[in-house]
Formats: sequence, structure tokens, C-alpha cells
Amino acid sequence: MIIALAGRRIDAPDAPTPRFPSENVPLVQSRLADLFAREGATALVSSGACGADLLALEVAGARGMQRRVVLAFDRERFRVTSVTDRGGDWGAHYDRVLAELDPSGDVVTLDGHGEGTEAYIAVNRAILREAQSLARQSRTEAIAVLVWEGAPRGDDDLTASFGEDARGSGLRVESVKTL
Repeated sequence: MIIALAGRRIDAPDAPTPRFPSENVPLVQSRLADLFAREGATALVSSGACGADLLALEVAGARGMQRRVVLAFDRERFRVTSVTDRGGDWGAHYDRVLAELDPSGDVVTLDGHGEGTEAYIAVNRAILREAQSLARQSRTEAIAVLVWEGAPRGDDDLTASFGEDARGSGLRVESVKTL
């Protein structure tokens, strides 16, 4: 089973609504490990942001799964805008995961997809394509996993959009709750 994954970043310290509080990291790690085991997951495709992405990448690494990371822009810019901006030691996690994946060439950087929402929508779609490609190559199936509290934030919610794109691609969608 190939897992295409997207989800919430760790909440900012001043977040008005909790979506993924940092104290829930161990709970989410456990839920991800349970899902990967239950599904017989062999590979994970995600981005590398703090929170859902990096936790899933670490859980997958501990299970010996193939991992592929899709970044919206160059590594350092992504690190500043999507990894270290929420505090904690997420930068060290990010650096370690990318260093582990460099020898296999499983870090993909998208270029020319604009800024902000446009770039992240392109990443979500690339994650789905990469997972489906890996599934075809390994003659297995792919599923999409949303790591979130279960409710869209509004019309511009990228996690909800990922789920809609996955369903539109014919993928089964599972959720791992962050609360």
C-alpha cells in the first residue's frame, strides 16, 4: 500500500483555534503507526512541513518504508516558511529526514508553481501523482491520508482540498485525527 499524505502543521503558539497542538505529537505518531501497520504500507509520499508531514516521514522511516518528499520551493526557503516558523525543534527533524532521503533521490522540488496557495496546491497534486505512480510500479494500490482535526477551516483549506483531489482521483481517503 502506498500512502499519499497531507495534513496540519503544528499550531502556532498564538493559534486562536486548536487544530494540531504540539502536546498531541505522541498521540498522532501512535495513530500514524497504527494506520501504516493496519494498511500494510510500504511507501509514503508527503511534503516536509512541521507537524503531520514530518511525523509521518519519521514513523515511515522507523518502519523501513520508502519515503518521498515533495517541496513547494527550494529547501531553505521551505524550511523557513513551513518548518521552523512554528517553533520547536522541527528544523532538526527536517534536516535529518532530507539527509536520509538524499542518497535515494526521493526529495522532489517543484519550481515555477507560483507562491502561497498556488504552490501548495501544486504540491498536493504532485503528492497524489507520485503515490499513484509508485502504486502502479509496485502493483499495489494507493490511498490518501488526511492528518487533521476533521473539519475544513474554510474554502481555502489545503488539507480538505487534498482530500477532494484524492477522491476525484479515485483514491480511498482515511483520516488520522490530531485532536
